[in-house]
Amino acid sequence: MDIHYLYHAMLAHYREGESAGLDNYSGKALARVWKAQRFSWWMTGMLHSFPDAIEYDRKLQDTELAYLFSSEAAQRSLAENYVGLPF
Repeated sequence: MDIHYLYHAMLAHYREGESAGLDNYSGKALARVWKAQRFSWWMTGMLHSFPDAIEYDRKLQDTELAYLFSSEAAQRSLAENYVGLPF
């Protein structure tokens, strides 16, 4: 989580005078935010019905769900993203 990065960056800054963590905080936090946004976009696209979807889109959605149900790797990826990405 973002606070994890900020906490450790502030500790290093105030205890050791190290500023690299604070300097790199935004980049690290934003990378994590974009990964969460990607996962949210993926889940939304896979699980929601859209009234303007064409048949092709619905077939892709069905295929994505079928893959998820049949692949341990896909299930692990979903679980990792759903409960939170590692730091």
